[in-house]
Amino acid sequence: MRIGLLTEGGYPYVSGEARLWCDRLVRGLGQHEFDIYALSRSERQEAQGWIELPPQVNRVRTAPLWTVDDHGVACGAGHGRRARRRFAECFGELAAAVCDSGAAGAAGASGATDASASTDASASTDALADRFGSALYGLAELARDHGGLVTALRSEAAVRALESACRAPGALRTARAARVPDLLAVASHLERALRPLSLDWYGDDGLGAVDLCHATSGGPAALPGLLAKHFSGVPLLVTEYGVQLRAHYLATGDEALSAPARALLTSFHGRLAAEVYRQATIITPGNTHARRWQERCGAERTKLRTVYPGMETSRFAEVGDREDPGDPDTLLWVGRIEPAKDLISLLHAFAEVRKEEPKARLRIVGAPAEGPEAHAYLAHCRALAAQLFPDEAQGAHAVGDNPVSFEEIGSPETPELADAYAAGSVVVLSSVVEGFPISLVEAMFCGRATVSTDVGAVVEVIGGTGLVVPPRNPRALAEACVALLRDAGRRERLGAAARARALELFTVEQNTEAFRGIYLEIVSHCPVRREAVDDAGEPVPFGHPAEAYMPGRWAVAAGGAGADGDGGAGPGGAPSWAQETDRPERLKGAGV
Repeated sequence: MRIGLLTEGGYPYVSGEARLWCDRLVRGLGQHEFDIYALSRSERQEAQGWIELPPQVNRVRTAPLWTVDDHGVACGAGHGRRARRRFAECFGELAAAVCDSGAAGAAGASGATDASASTDASASTDALADRFGSALYGLAELARDHGGLVTALRSEAAVRALESACRAPGALRTARAARVPDLLAVASHLERALRPLSLDWYGDDGLGAVDLCHATSGGPAALPGLLAKHFSGVPLLVTEYGVQLRAHYLATGDEALSAPARALLTSFHGRLAAEVYRQATIITPGNTHARRWQERCGAERTKLRTVYPGMETSRFAEVGDREDPGDPDTLLWVGRIEPAKDLISLLHAFAEVRKEEPKARLRIVGAPAEGPEAHAYLAHCRALAAQLFPDEAQGAHAVGDNPVSFEEIGSPETPELADAYAAGSVVVLSSVVEGFPISLVEAMFCGRATVSTDVGAVVEVIGGTGLVVPPRNPRALAEACVALLRDAGRRERLGAAARARALELFTVEQNTEAFRGIYLEIVSHCPVRREAVDDAGEPVPFGHPAEAYMPGRWAVAAGGAGADGDGGAGPGGAPSWAQETDRPERLKGAGV
């Protein structure tokens, strides 16, 4: 079958999120064809190029979310009066749905009983979802018929529509205080998030020709999948290993945005996530933590299938097979150094460990995350370690040695990641915020006992094969570490159980097999009803996968414009900032 793989800020670029698992998925499903539709996040990411693509990738089309060349994509002034009026209507409805305070305010104001309030809230939520979706698809149809919306979404008309929605009765209380600079900032963010509407990806030579769209995250990455379903009835599969809406909540707190702007953007991304979950045929969270987020955002439980990330096991096989359990006095921490990892608590916990086990050592292996904040945090951790653990020496003429070391992969002490895990007997995770704990899974592949904090998907991953303590509790962390340092037999049992669990649940093979079955299930129940023809207009034998002809069909029908819906790019043509590349020429030009 032909898969449209939708990515944002990752595959097929050398850097970015979801790059590794997407590459492993594509390579593991060699019997299928893949068309890649990628949204890039920065000029640097595009300059770094692509990874080497396997032969089953037929086409790559890209577009940036970080900049735009206004030449060739002008909208608003270049449109006729009817198109401008249609834009004002659709965007006004979208803004009204975003600014609406929703069912909670209505139920609270009415003072109704719990049962009636719940019914009213559900009806109000459905009405808002319909209103948002109708406005979103109206803008998409406008972009298809008249060209891109880049300039229109940044125009005075868009700002005035946002202002009217913020001042309307029932608007979000925080949004009512929005001023012109706030509205300009929101309009700019909305234009970037809605930029996929202006692309020419949805015709019969693009996503309209695939059997299935697989979005590798929510948010803007899934938006092309929504439009492919609307225009051509293509079913949508959404995979989230880190919930995009949660990432947005965390990101807006770091940006220099006012409270009204944050409230408006949070509402928009919440409405978009709900629409993505509503239209998706199947949603595959990477863990229960992500699944709970999706359910709270409106995802139906019947659509949810947990599929754990697949990780390469070969580089850890040698360490896992060794009988050497590592240095029995060494605690190991591996990861990206940033405030969310809470190394401060780890250092204070290790101070307590040293009181009980004077020979204990702590090796912190990792590089700081991008940005000055992470580098400043690393410097603070080094200073704290020097203060808590002055260099120790056995005699007056001996060289002192600190029991805490900071190392990076590739250094003489740890040339490879597997060498880091081989050096210690207990691996520690001290995070206060965590999604899917990759370092814990790597430690499990190596057969190491673990001590970790109860955040994110940690408990689900560990599954009883390690010790778990509350976050921000150095004393509990220290007690768990001391318990394992003093009991070699317990470390060995936990390490063996952890390795068996990781090899059963978190390998590339199990991940690939899960998606192979999901692909077949979706195509067999939700086939795209279209005629497969060649360039001459003649029918193509076996143009559809055999699963498309299996008897039976889900109630989730192929909606939108139908199999023969018009998915053209419109008279505006392809925006100059959107690139289409057939794979051989693109690889040649990129030097991959």
